[in-house]
Amino acid sequence: MAEPAAAPARPRVLSGIQPTSDSMHLGNYLGATRQWAAMQDEFDSFFFIADLHAITVPHDPKQLRERCRRSAAQLLAAGVDPERSTIFLQSHVPAHAQAGWVMQCLTGFGEARRMTQFKDKTAKQGENTASVGLLTYPMLMAADILLYRPQYVPVGEDQRQHLELTRDLGQRFNSRYKKTFRLPEPYILKETAKIFDLQEPTAKMSKSSSSPTGIIELLDDPKVSAKKIRSAVTDSETEIRFDEENKPGVSNLLRIYSALTGDSVDSLVDKYAGQGYGALKGDLADVLVDWVTPFRDRTFELLEHPTELDQILRAGAERANAIADRTLADIYDRVGFVPPLHTSLTAAEPGTAR
Repeated sequence: MAEPAAAPARPRVLSGIQPTSDSMHLGNYLGATRQWAAMQDEFDSFFFIADLHAITVPHDPKQLRERCRRSAAQLLAAGVDPERSTIFLQSHVPAHAQAGWVMQCLTGFGEARRMTQFKDKTAKQGENTASVGLLTYPMLMAADILLYRPQYVPVGEDQRQHLELTRDLGQRFNSRYKKTFRLPEPYILKETAKIFDLQEPTAKMSKSSSSPTGIIELLDDPKVSAKKIRSAVTDSETEIRFDEENKPGVSNLLRIYSALTGDSVDSLVDKYAGQGYGALKGDLADVLVDWVTPFRDRTFELLEHPTELDQILRAGAERANAIADRTLADIYDRVGFVPPLHTSLTAAEPGTAR
């Protein structure tokens, strides 16, 4: 009797989140994290907290440590399951920094300076005060990705440039040395989940640029978040319709309402036909409170047990290290480094590709 065929391996997906704030905001959640949770059954999922990236700008060490745990707790509260996904801290996998150096040495200086994030941040900070880490951030991001040889990387439109650089560097390494890396494909997150600033509804909701009244922080008191919804900018008309060009504020509220309830935007427009903005805002505020309260409660419950959080991150790092170390051994072998006598790294046989 023939052996049953083995189940096909799930395609691997990888993404990360920076621990640069005390709370995720609604745009983070609806635009990325919620979709991570939905990927777990279909993909071999790796999600990391990018604490190495977080120190490219001045930071408080105690605050960074706390924010790492808060990020982990919020991922778990959002439904990312450590039994189905690998969740880890970037700094717990030394291969990220080690492979990052190799990626830097493959990148031209002009190529690095053209990266949008570096140009934007140095325009605000001044080039003389920006760290070298900010310049080389995309090379480390390339290493983050290539180490795990994922098939897909979830990205929004604003991250496409970084993934394109990752693919360029992976191809450059493969051509210069030996085929080593899979070139990852973008997994474009649903455009319907793009959430805008409540006070500037033509700008993306962002922890770095939104005003306090324009951003919904998921760990805020729900009453505070409800008040922000009720105070959201709309327009001088009264008709509730989805029109991103002429009614961006109302359209943003409809998009949030739809994302939180699953109701289509068209059905919401029909529901509020003939009603004013106050009815829409009031109902959406109630929907938000009902949705965010259990998320917030679960996050704070997890934070009461930091040892258990650390154990989850440690277990994730063990699996991540096992994969990243093998890839790093291949990288080191192919660039010509002499292998150490005692190492946990096991490279492929010389002349072979994984």
